[in-house]
Amino acid sequence: MLPMTAVVASMITIWLAIKSADGLVEDDYYKQGISINKTMHRDLAAQDLHLGANLSMGSDGRTISAHLMGKLDGMPDKLQLSLLHPTQAHRDLHISLQAWEKGNYSAVVPNLSKGRWRVVLEAPDGGWRLTGQWLADQQIIHLGEAEKSE
Repeated sequence: MLPMTAVVASMITIWLAIKSADGLVEDDYYKQGISINKTMHRDLAAQDLHLGANLSMGSDGRTISAHLMGKLDGMPDKLQLSLLHPTQAHRDLHISLQAWEKGNYSAVVPNLSKGRWRVVLEAPDGGWRLTGQWLADQQIIHLGEAEKSE
């Protein structure tokens, strides 16, 4: 009975390994390394503008707001917000935040599942970006040079 259990468990393990994709494996690490250097200029651009943002989830759990601070002259009418799941790329969310007042943006979002999300807030032209981490149960997170007063 014990050997048969081991055989069945092995077959199930093999089936799971074949069926599930490993989202963390990338084909070309060298190209990704090169692209990191290209995207770092966006972080530096945000620092040059002294940009920071406070992101907050509305009490309804469906509205996300961004309060942008820094040199806001010439800011776009929309910002791109990406909520990236650390292990399952199919769960990533890309949201367009609409300005409703200078420095204030918002959008309706689907409910976030529990866990840690990587956050990228950026200009639509890719000129700058702010990054951080968000635990789904946090009400407010601070990116860049954001004020940490709530």
